[in-house]
Amino acid sequence: MTQCDLVIIGGGPAGLAAAVAARKQGVEDILILERDGELGGILNQCIHNGFGLHTFSEELTGPEYAARFIEKVQEEAIPYKLHTMVLNITKEKTVTAMNREDGLFDIQAKAIVLAMGCRERPRGALNIPGYRPAGIFSAGTAQRLVNIEGFMPGREVVILGSGDIGLIMARRMTLKGAKVKVVAEVMPYSGGLKRNIVQCLDDYNIPLKLSHTVIDIQGKERLTGVTLAQVDENRRPVPGTEIQYKCDTLLLSVGLIPENELSKSAGIQIGSVTRGPVVNESLETSVEGIFACGNVLHVHDLVDYVSEEASMAGENAAHYIKNKEMYAARKEIPVNTGEGVRYTVPETLDIQRMRSNQTLRFRVGSVYTGAYVSVYLDDKRIQHKKRQVLAPGEMETVILKQEELQKYPKLQKITVRIEEE
Repeated sequence: MTQCDLVIIGGGPAGLAAAVAARKQGVEDILILERDGELGGILNQCIHNGFGLHTFSEELTGPEYAARFIEKVQEEAIPYKLHTMVLNITKEKTVTAMNREDGLFDIQAKAIVLAMGCRERPRGALNIPGYRPAGIFSAGTAQRLVNIEGFMPGREVVILGSGDIGLIMARRMTLKGAKVKVVAEVMPYSGGLKRNIVQCLDDYNIPLKLSHTVIDIQGKERLTGVTLAQVDENRRPVPGTEIQYKCDTLLLSVGLIPENELSKSAGIQIGSVTRGPVVNESLETSVEGIFACGNVLHVHDLVDYVSEEASMAGENAAHYIKNKEMYAARKEIPVNTGEGVRYTVPETLDIQRMRSNQTLRFRVGSVYTGAYVSVYLDDKRIQHKKRQVLAPGEMETVILKQEELQKYPKLQKITVRIEEE
């Protein structure tokens, strides 16, 4: 077994940013473990622009954004292992991994940063009737086929789900010569960013049907068509609303699931809504010395926020390595979700350990127009800010000031809620 101060699991945008931040805090012994053949993660197949506006104040493609952080890792001479699969982590921070060069090996870490990202929800989770013909892909798989492998999945396309990957692939398939007939979304609102609806659907006259889903798939060997139907408030198909579409390709963009099998094996508490680890203000999980960031923690809308969050996780992991005793004594105050708020990250705060300006990220459960984001300390409202539009597809933030929270030494809970007035 080898020793290592900080092991980072995942070499995507979160893992890279965490590694660079930890090195800048003085941690010399860092190792990144990445299962793919190159660093950069999912960004390598995201060849569209729109990345980096917050981080670098310019518009970059996914590979360009990843390259900026890969260069920083290489400048700092941070070691990494590619083609390396992490098999298990323990509460004692022992990492078991394997690759062709080293075989099966163990690393005893002083701290771990989880940055494994997320995966797409498959067709099996949808219970769509019909055979299993060729031509049904997740949107991310289709994106890799087109952008990296150079293959076209098909020519007549229906997309189920209006997540950002699905919206972007509607535009990409159109630009490659395919006919995207419709994007169907089971919810009464889109799951993607507003800018992607405008740039990827409206600009190409691709219809978006809200409160619709696929109820049947035609074809045995190859997909020949799908049937859409409107759904009611309980997401059940409404008889008589069926629409038939002839197509040879169905892309599924029906949600992302954080990759937390390793987290569970270490006994880390997982949030019921985010499906990611429950963390405190330091992005430390329920297991001391194990931190989480990026899409393994909760699904983000912008990679800039992933990098910002991961940098914070890397810094905090470095502080933990240097001053472990400081992290032992905690006075955690729960952050509760009020009306309209699905979850918050972090879920608890230690006022003495939090930053002077602590970012609280959350998502709403429905679309709100002209509503207010309110923050309560126990029963006292300290923030009440109007937002023109709040939507589930867009991450929201509030900033909590340490000096303000310190005025309440008997504080029991913090609550974030949406209020209509």
